[in-house]
Amino acid sequence: MSIDNPMNPPLIENVLPARARLGECPLWDAEQQKLYWVDVYNHRVHLFDPVTGNDIYFDTGDVVSAIVLAGKDRLLIAQGDRIAFLSTVTGRVTPLYKTEFPYPNTRFNDGKCDSQGRFWIGSISEALGQAELYRYDPDGSLQVMERGLTISNGLGWSPDGETFYLTDSAQRKIYAYEFDVKTGAISDRRVLIDLSDEIAEPDGLAIDGQGNIWSALWNGWGIACFDPNGQEIFRVKLPVQRPTSVTFGGSHLTDLYITSASVGLSQKEIQQGFNAGDLFRFSTQFLGTSAQSFLGSS
Repeated sequence: MSIDNPMNPPLIENVLPARARLGECPLWDAEQQKLYWVDVYNHRVHLFDPVTGNDIYFDTGDVVSAIVLAGKDRLLIAQGDRIAFLSTVTGRVTPLYKTEFPYPNTRFNDGKCDSQGRFWIGSISEALGQAELYRYDPDGSLQVMERGLTISNGLGWSPDGETFYLTDSAQRKIYAYEFDVKTGAISDRRVLIDLSDEIAEPDGLAIDGQGNIWSALWNGWGIACFDPNGQEIFRVKLPVQRPTSVTFGGSHLTDLYITSASVGLSQKEIQQGFNAGDLFRFSTQFLGTSAQSFLGSS
């Protein structure tokens, strides 16, 4: 059950009227003090400067669904059925790995790196149970870590590194696994958060320093915060129907950035939430966790 929002309520800032089709995967770069994010169907990786308000983008030439830091002036990105490096100096995309999905109409979706520099990336399928979760290791190998998913989405780790979280948006569930930091193995899956009685679907997520889980609610007009036991603490309302993902940023990692989408909305729905696809931010009382980087060199 929700309790009153302790932020009473936060001031939601529209920091970038991007009007993205499918804004996703916000990623805070602490060194630059800037925010990367993607517009999946417009094939763009954006870089937003919160100080100046300037936003630039790199055209990747194909759908781009996930990004992680990968050293100086470089990102690791997921595109359709490929994993590649993106130079943030030249904009050049360098393919690294191409996979063969076991089912048609499947592509890569959300992804993050763990503390050992391994890239975890899920897939999204049009049919129930045909998506998977993968782990792309620094040695260039790709492992299947979970099967039977439909929309493998928001993922992350507890601050102590012992629990891995994975969202299946189509099932409206967030799962928790035991996580072996050394080997990268996951086990003992359990349902931690179940929103199957709601219209909203949990999408991208972020974990704060206390282990709370912040989940964007697709079709839910807001985000929800859950404690490490899966109990809802509060919700924050947003002026858009389809928030997609969240991350902590800012100089103290206490600002929550939120991407959103306009794709699939009717004209009436867009009129109700005309800021669909924009980038939002609000200040919290919670300290976020830093983004991990991919440690592979090639």
